[in-house]
Amino acid sequence: MVKILVLNGPNLNRLGVREPAVYGKKTLKDLEEDLCQFSKNEKVQFSFFQSNHEGDVIDAIHDAEERFDGIILNPGAFTHYSYAIRDAISSVSIPVVEVHISNVHNRESFRHHSVTAPATIGQIVGFGFYGYQLAAQALIHHIRGNEGEITEN
Repeated sequence: MVKILVLNGPNLNRLGVREPAVYGKKTLKDLEEDLCQFSKNEKVQFSFFQSNHEGDVIDAIHDAEERFDGIILNPGAFTHYSYAIRDAISSVSIPVVEVHISNVHNRESFRHHSVTAPATIGQIVGFGFYGYQLAAQALIHHIRGNEGEITEN
């Protein structure tokens, strides 16, 4: 079974009420429930964590190395300036996929650059909550070495 940490950064606890024209009306809990439904058809187990605090996100990345096979990370606004989170991603040996609900390249210019993405195995943007499932599929494919089952620990 592949174990994936879904790590959401600042303001993602406000999904459903924060800019619904951009992020939709579904909540963070809805996102987690969607991924739990997805996991029933895949051999994957998700754990979820959200924080508005940079240090908590860094600690979660560090702690994930011993407990998870990979991380799906939506760093929120930290994407654009947190070299500390970028360094945390680089410090762990497990793969990380960066995901964004909106297409950050169709938004304000400050959102066009990610300092965290170069430390990840890839970035998925603009597919709403479905982007998390795409990230999970990419991680599973990467973890399994692109050829099937991983060995149980």
